[in-house]
Amino acid sequence: MAMTPRERVLAALRKEKLDRPPVAVFTQSATIGQMEKLGVFWPEAHSNPQAMAKLGAGQADILGFEAVRAPFCLTAEAERLGCTVDPGKQDRTPMLKKHPFKFDPMMGEYDAPDLMSPEEFLSSGRPAAVLEGIKLLTEQKGKEYAVVAGNTGPFTLAGHLVSTENLVFGIMMAPEEVEKWVKAVNPLCKAYTQALSDAGADVIQMSEPSASTDLLSPDMFDDFAGCYLKECLASVKDASSILHICGNTTPIINNMIATGVTGLSIEEKVDPKEAVKLVGKRVALIGNVGCVNPLLMGTPEDCFKHGVAVREAGFDVVAPGCGLSALIKNENLMALVKAVKG
Repeated sequence: MAMTPRERVLAALRKEKLDRPPVAVFTQSATIGQMEKLGVFWPEAHSNPQAMAKLGAGQADILGFEAVRAPFCLTAEAERLGCTVDPGKQDRTPMLKKHPFKFDPMMGEYDAPDLMSPEEFLSSGRPAAVLEGIKLLTEQKGKEYAVVAGNTGPFTLAGHLVSTENLVFGIMMAPEEVEKWVKAVNPLCKAYTQALSDAGADVIQMSEPSASTDLLSPDMFDDFAGCYLKECLASVKDASSILHICGNTTPIINNMIATGVTGLSIEEKVDPKEAVKLVGKRVALIGNVGCVNPLLMGTPEDCFKHGVAVREAGFDVVAPGCGLSALIKNENLMALVKAVKG
């Protein structure tokens, strides 16, 4: 009996033997092409649970991918905690415009991380809207498709509140202040992660872009990101835990695995064959078809070719390497699907 898309994705994350790997978008999945076909658009879908669920199902309903996913940005948590956020446009995700707390290593001036409780955090604002959106997505699509919920990692969220640049400078100049902030946001990240699972998500894909090798050394990663990811993401109950970090993650692959997560989502800056070799069979590997080249800038033929290469390299889930640009054409994404499903 043929597997459903849901069964195939979840079996892949358990590293069970399959007829073929699934193809799905675990990162930001919405595009203008999907919005136009569904009649649902940004920025409404960032905060309206019904619109969020409908657009989150678009990757499966419109393009043929084997999962559904919401939300579509990394600003919900930061906005709830006081950041000023530009809601974005139809073709652009929301952007942080102002950090609410002072963290100045040069002047030695630091606000205390006096944040709301996890219960208050989850009760209102966009996190509450996302939880409702995930519930709807699970009710509407969860029998056939794995439901992926995205959220923000603790180091990245701390940077949103105080400025990522200042937080990274703080590691060298006042590491104890950095530690205070990441420790303060971590209970919120943990509570949100578990709440997404409780809302019905099968997979929690946490993005921690500020912990990339462009900003942190492997040792810094362990001390200021990895130990918190282990506590807030890997500990989630009743859901798989997927860690996504942007850039060339080759130097921290082992560090990422050491957090105890179910799987890793990585970009195309890591050669797919090298990634499979480095990971071995320790965790599931998701990725790593390039979002700019070929998905945005290439042809359907280019996308097909890259999809085949990632599949043949041995990735457990063939997927875009990072969040999709809203400008990626449907035909390019459908070519990626065809490369895997035939």
